[in-house]
Amino acid sequence: MIRSVCAALLLLGTSSLAVAAAPEGPSRTLEGRDLFSLEVASDPQISPDGSKIAYVRRSGDIMTDRMRPTIWLVDTRTGQQTPLAAGPGGHSQPRWSPDGRRLAYISSAEGGSAQLFVRWMDSGESVRITGLPDTPGSVAWSPDGRLLAYTMFVPGEPVKIGNAPPKPEGAKWADPLEVISTITYRSDEEGYLKPGFSHIFLVPSDGGAPRQLTFGQVHDGGPLSWTADGRGIVFSSNRSPQWERDPIDSEVYALDVASGAVTQLTNRDGPDSEPVVSPDGKLIAYTGFDDKELGYQNSYLYVMDRNGQNRRTLTGSLDRAVDSPTWAADGRSIYVSYDDRGIRKVARVGLDGSVRDVAEGLSGSAFDRPYTGGSYSVARDGTIAIPSGTATRPADVAIVRGGTKRQLTRLNSELLDGKTLGEVRKITATSVGNQQVDAWLTLPPGYRDGQRVPLILEIHGGPFAAYGPHFSTDDQLYAAAGYAVLSANPRGSTSYGEAFANLIHHAYPGQDYDDLMALVDVAVAQGVADPDHLYVTGGSGGGVLTTWIVGKTDRFKAAVAQKPVIDWASFALTSDNPSFFSRYWFGKLPWEDPTGFWARSPLSLVGNVKTPTMVVVGSEDYRTPVSESEQYYTALQLRGVPTALVKVPGASHGGIASRPSQASAKAAAILEWFRRYRDGAPAGGAAPGN
Repeated sequence: MIRSVCAALLLLGTSSLAVAAAPEGPSRTLEGRDLFSLEVASDPQISPDGSKIAYVRRSGDIMTDRMRPTIWLVDTRTGQQTPLAAGPGGHSQPRWSPDGRRLAYISSAEGGSAQLFVRWMDSGESVRITGLPDTPGSVAWSPDGRLLAYTMFVPGEPVKIGNAPPKPEGAKWADPLEVISTITYRSDEEGYLKPGFSHIFLVPSDGGAPRQLTFGQVHDGGPLSWTADGRGIVFSSNRSPQWERDPIDSEVYALDVASGAVTQLTNRDGPDSEPVVSPDGKLIAYTGFDDKELGYQNSYLYVMDRNGQNRRTLTGSLDRAVDSPTWAADGRSIYVSYDDRGIRKVARVGLDGSVRDVAEGLSGSAFDRPYTGGSYSVARDGTIAIPSGTATRPADVAIVRGGTKRQLTRLNSELLDGKTLGEVRKITATSVGNQQVDAWLTLPPGYRDGQRVPLILEIHGGPFAAYGPHFSTDDQLYAAAGYAVLSANPRGSTSYGEAFANLIHHAYPGQDYDDLMALVDVAVAQGVADPDHLYVTGGSGGGVLTTWIVGKTDRFKAAVAQKPVIDWASFALTSDNPSFFSRYWFGKLPWEDPTGFWARSPLSLVGNVKTPTMVVVGSEDYRTPVSESEQYYTALQLRGVPTALVKVPGASHGGIASRPSQASAKAAAILEWFRRYRDGAPAGGAAPGN
C-alpha cells in the first residue's frame, strides 16, 4: 500500500537517523536543518546615482517553513546594510523613482493582498498607495515621477451552462458546477485558473484612485516602459484572436495614456517581448525571434523606431539567447544578460551590433539545484548591480565598475564559514558525434584525490536549461553524505548555442543519454566514481532521463525519478501548456503520431527496468501532472521492481523544494533510498517496510 506523504518522507528520510549517535557538537558539513538558516540576495536595484542598492533578501523562517522575502538597502561605498521593509509579511519588487528620492515596492505587511507602497528616502516614511483586490506587478515609474504603472489581474464572470433550481433561503447546498471552456485552465503554482485577464493600470505615486488603461479578453503583461515624454507606455502582449492556440506569438504595443488607444508596433510570427524605450524616446529595444517551431530558439535583441519602423537585429552574431534589455544612460548602447556555458553574464550591445561583456558570475535565488539565473540593474554612470554567488555560496549583492567586481554583502558567512563544503570541479566528456559536453562534479567534503566514492548522476530539467558552478543545497547535502555528485549539461542544454540545444529537437530523450553515460565514464576514469556504486536522479526533464536511463541500462544501483514525464501522449493533454508541447517538441498531436509519442516515452521501456526506482512528485504539480508519476509507480509495482511513491504535500512543479522542511526531507528520502540499495536490491516488488 502507498503510505501517506508525510509517513513516506519520515520513513525514507529519517530511518537512517534512528541508530545514529547524538552529535557531540555542531556539524562541520551541511545538514538539512541548515536550510532554514540560509539567505540569498535577488533583484538588486541600484539607485540612479549609483550610491545605494535596494535588494530582496530571502531568509529561511523556521516557524513558518518558508523563505521570507524582505527588502534591504546597501551603501555601495561602505557596504553598510539597513532594513527597508523587513516586518511581517512579504516584501518584493523594489523600484527607484527617476530622481532616486523614492522607492516603490510590493508588500503584504498589512495582511490580505499584497499592495503597492512608496517610501520617501529622506524621511524614511512609507505609505501604502493602493488598496487592490489582487497583487500588482511590473511596477514602472513615469519619467516625471508623478505616476506609477502596473499590471493586475481583473476577475471575469465564470462560464455557466444551464441553471440549478432556486435554492431555499438558509439551505446548505453543494458548490455550483465549475465549467471550464479555455485550453489552458490550470497553471503550475497557480492551480486552477480563475476567469479573468491581466491588464495595465495607473495610480498617482502619492496615492489616489487607480485607473485601468487596457481592456479585453487578452492578457496584457509586463515589463512596462514609459515613453520619454510620459504620454505613452510600451508593453508586450499576445492579442491575437488565436492567442490560446498560439501561445508564444506576442507583439509589442504602444499605449496612449490619455486616450487608452493601443497601437501594434510589431507583426511577425514569433514572440516580441521586453520592450524598453530609449532615454531620448526615439527608439525601442526588445527581444524575440522568428518562430521556426523548433524545440529551442534563441531570443535576439532588436531595436526599432518608436513608431515600429526600421526594425533591425543587434545580436545576430551572438549565438546565445539574450534577455532583460536596459538602455545605457547615453542611449548609445543597450545592456542585456545571457547564459554562456553555464555562466550568466551581462553584455553591453552597441547600436552597431558590437557586443562586449561587462559582468559575469550572476546567480539565481533558488538554490536546491545549480541552475543558471540572476537579474541585474544599471546606474546612470554604468555601475552594474548583480546577485553574485559561487559553487559554495548562495548569491550576495555585488557591483561591477569598470570591469572590477566588488562584493557588498556576505549573507551566509556566519553559517557557511563554519562548514566544510564539497569542492566543485568542471569536467568535460566527448560523446557520440564528437560532441563535447560539460558537467560539474561536487566532491565529498575532505575528499582526497585517488579516493573512489559512490556517485550520484544528477540531471537538470527543462530539458532546455543549464547547470553551472552555482550553489546547490541538494548537491552539498548529497556530498556531505559521502557521494560525489555529477551535475550534467547534456546536449539540449542551453548556453551552448542554438544548434547544441536543438540536437534533441524532436529527438528527446535520445543521444542525451549517451552524453550522460560519457560523463559518468569520465568521472570513473578520473578515479573519483566507484563504478560499482552509481546512482541517478533528476527532476522534470531530468526525471524523464532518469526513467529513460533505467530502461536502457542496469549500471546504476538505484534511481529516484522526480516529477517525470512517463507517457508523452498523456502529458501533452494534461500539462498546463497543451498548445505548446506537442507543437514544438513533437511537431504533431498525439493522435497524429501515436507511434512517435510512444517511442520516446519512458513507459515504453518499463519492461526492461530492474533498478530499484523511487518516484517523487509535488501533490499540486500541474506541469508534469501527478498522474505521470503514479503511472510509473504502478507499472513498477506490477513488474515487481522495488519502488516507492513520495508526494510532497501542497508542492507545485516549480515549488517542490521551496519550503525548507520539504527540501530537506526530499533530499534525505533520496539519500535513504540510495543507502538501502548500496549492496544490491532486496527481493520483492515493494519498497522495504511497505
